[in-house]
Amino acid sequence: MKRILETPRLLMREMDQDDYGDLCTLLQDRAVMYAYEHDFTPQDVQDWLDRQLTRYERYGFGLWALILKETGEFIGQAGLTMQDAAGEEVLEIGYLLKHAFWHLGYATEATQACKEYAFQVLKASKVCCLIKADNIASQKVAKAMGMKKVKELKKTYYNGEMLHFLYEVKQK
Repeated sequence: MKRILETPRLLMREMDQDDYGDLCTLLQDRAVMYAYEHDFTPQDVQDWLDRQLTRYERYGFGLWALILKETGEFIGQAGLTMQDAAGEEVLEIGYLLKHAFWHLGYATEATQACKEYAFQVLKASKVCCLIKADNIASQKVAKAMGMKKVKELKKTYYNGEMLHFLYEVKQK
């Protein structure tokens, strides 16, 4: 497993097949996955993991396992992916945390590290977050990274179109 980033409380590393069980716990939790409005089957979870493995090979990045340094526990995932935003391909910071780890600052800590990685390592000129319109907590995380809402758009997921906001921050 390739270690990617470290923050004061978190390690971020590439995921592998050994993370499947933890991904099931994460991706099959309705509270965590409410924004997708879709119940993930075991095959959906495997497809999700396979997409990350493909991203690591294709781009050198993807969503990474979030490991709590204090305990070694898998608490979620965060990282960078290429996403379509109304016909524009953007570099997006994404994350999901197990419900027990919400509202403890881990999302902000992880996404800030991902932003710095995008700017310093990948030399990206900007990074974005695509956030469902009713996801106020994620909008707060984006704002904490210095992002501004620049666009409203419809994203199609498993159960149809949903209104999203595109937040972005540019390299200084």
